[in-house]
Amino acid sequence: MAREKYVGRSVPRVEDERLLRGEGAYVDDLHPAGCVEMAVLRSPHAHARIVSIDVEAARNAPGVHAVYTGAEAAAELKTITFDIAGMIPDTVRENIDVTNRVNPIPVLAHDRVVYVGQAVAVVVADDRYLAEDALELIDVEYEPLPAVVDPEAALAPDAPRVEAEWDSNVAITLRYSRGDADDAFAKAAHVVSETFRSHRQIASPIETRGTVALFDPDGNLRLWSSTQTPHQLRDFLVKFFDLSPDRVRVKAADVGGGFGPKGALYPEDLLCVHLARRIGRPVKWIEDRSEHFVATAHGREQLHRIELAADEDGRLLAVRDEIVHDAGAYNMLGLVVPHNSLSHLTGPYRVPSLEVSMQVVLTNTPVTAPYRGAGRPEAVFAMERAMDRLARTVGIDPGELRARNVIPAEELPYRTGIVYRDGKPQEFDSGDWPALLEGARKAAEDRPWREESTPERAIGIGYAAYTEGTGVGPFESAKAELVDGGRIRISTGSSPQGQSHRTTFAQIAADTLDVDMSVIEIVGGDTGAVHTGFGTYASRSAVVGGHAVVEAAEKLREQILLAAAGLLDREPAELELSDGAIRPAGGGDVLLPLAAVAGALTPYNPGRPAGMPARLSAEAHHRPKTVTWAAGVHAAVVAVDTRTGEVEILRYVVAHDCGRPLNPMIVDGQTRGGVMQGIGGALYEEIVYDESGQLRNGSFMDYLLPTVAEAPDIEMVHVDVPSPLNRLGIKGIGEGGAIGPGAAIANAVEDALRDRGVVIRSGPLSPSRVRDLLRDAARQPA
Repeated sequence: MAREKYVGRSVPRVEDERLLRGEGAYVDDLHPAGCVEMAVLRSPHAHARIVSIDVEAARNAPGVHAVYTGAEAAAELKTITFDIAGMIPDTVRENIDVTNRVNPIPVLAHDRVVYVGQAVAVVVADDRYLAEDALELIDVEYEPLPAVVDPEAALAPDAPRVEAEWDSNVAITLRYSRGDADDAFAKAAHVVSETFRSHRQIASPIETRGTVALFDPDGNLRLWSSTQTPHQLRDFLVKFFDLSPDRVRVKAADVGGGFGPKGALYPEDLLCVHLARRIGRPVKWIEDRSEHFVATAHGREQLHRIELAADEDGRLLAVRDEIVHDAGAYNMLGLVVPHNSLSHLTGPYRVPSLEVSMQVVLTNTPVTAPYRGAGRPEAVFAMERAMDRLARTVGIDPGELRARNVIPAEELPYRTGIVYRDGKPQEFDSGDWPALLEGARKAAEDRPWREESTPERAIGIGYAAYTEGTGVGPFESAKAELVDGGRIRISTGSSPQGQSHRTTFAQIAADTLDVDMSVIEIVGGDTGAVHTGFGTYASRSAVVGGHAVVEAAEKLREQILLAAAGLLDREPAELELSDGAIRPAGGGDVLLPLAAVAGALTPYNPGRPAGMPARLSAEAHHRPKTVTWAAGVHAAVVAVDTRTGEVEILRYVVAHDCGRPLNPMIVDGQTRGGVMQGIGGALYEEIVYDESGQLRNGSFMDYLLPTVAEAPDIEMVHVDVPSPLNRLGIKGIGEGGAIGPGAAIANAVEDALRDRGVVIRSGPLSPSRVRDLLRDAARQPA
């Protein structure tokens, strides 16, 4: 009887028991012998000149091993630039009018600081407490300079310059057009023009950033980091410090969440390495929560001036959008987020003419970088809010307007005319958006919600449709080994932070090899386990990393059959690996257990076939041709207390398409987690700066996160269309849950308050902001 396949089943997570027992090992749990700790002095000014810095008292403080300043760093270390910041494929340049300039990031500020929280000096001491005490003894004299915080204000010709040598604060410009938007708007029966803002937020993983750097007596570097991309971190360290790649090992210990910001490299990583070599002892740095608010990359922060043109029936004729994107003080990652916003703006809709321009500007605030969704939630908020405004103008239900505009399933694959960020034509490979929309509407509108609305408790329904390019390259790696006892070890370049790699990759490997899942061991996040890798971000692990596992496991299976054939004096074609053992091809009794194959290959076995290696191992590198397209439609039903402004989510529905679900339970869990982050942005979370660049809410006392008490029941509707672009038929799922909530909830709140003239142009929709909207609408003339 054939073994039931693991892929497609809701297999319980194998990661959980160890973590629930408290047996995890996070960076802060690591303390190598002789380890000292680093603390960072950060700028209290958003923009200032460093006049002088006196560190003598700190150097003489108890337990201090080193004090390191920006002047020393400028003399000894290079500035930080990332290759991806300047990477623009030729095909993208031919498709989009783009300019791009990158300003390097200093490891420590030397002459100027450009945001509150920028690192100015560090202290290394016996422990963090002594290091913090010594920081208090450093005397820095600053000369405050004018700061610019608002990205629109940063565009003014006379705005303070974040980068002193630049002629403006504009780092990137993008311009894309197709069709004839001017003609479409001239002929349109309906035109909607609105301005929408996606506000700044911060990822709030349970574990903040952390690094431990150690040089052994032979000069080899060992680094532990709470990173999403250990191989990329290793490669940067090799280049930055001119080290040999085989003498650097980076390991991501257990990582308590990443969500995008941990995919970047930061000055603290480099400082730990440099000072560990300088001092000759391991150096550890753990970010505290206050530092996380000012020193780790933020997300979102876009302004859209968007216009829709439609015919009498509400069918789209053209879209125009002028976007301002806030990069913070440095253009760290180039087109990554801006291009994502451009390529996902029109979602699953037919748009005959499109005209989009974007300016990416510097401000005196921390850098922004990918945060779960990475430019997609911002674009979806603008487009889906505009679609609801169009529905009101046309006079039809917002769900019906979407139904008239989504691309029919029979028209897929569908090319948009845009070249995706990987340099390939953007082509929706598969899906069924009408079915997604129908599924979401049916689940959300299963009762007459709007009829239950009262003046004091207004009820509304909102939708948000989106597409998501997933499984981005350039590659991912995996190594498969047969080890003692017949176990299979799979090492992967994908580094987990809660995505269930040890479960889903084991499912894939077990099916490929036809062995029990219990014999599979998954190793990730270690550059010493597999030499190359790219990391975990952008909904890519299953699509790219999963297929690397398939290919490595297939190669290992061939080696196992070849070895078994030598041991049994048969031809490989006469054998098969099935149900965890070597059997005759076509089935039959066990000829050789896998454990026996592994044991026979030991160097001490005189019966080992000549030329057969002592250990079977195979490596694979999967390179996707382009991204595969996931999609979804979110529906929110809300009740708004018109007296207090409180928004209650009565029902939340996610209709999504992730291709073939590897593990439905994990798919649903990933989606629900993303939805909760999206709800946070919709109703609670917002980073607020005053005009001088001071953070006004730098703790969880003021920056609110949703808790389990605010979590609604989230209903899942599966409309899963297998992708034709890969063997498993899968699409990414990690970010989809976070893309739709901002727009869906805003649309629902506006729907609830539709008779009061409220228009929602930004979030979060806190009670005070909803009350302000109601008051402002009431003051408008009838």
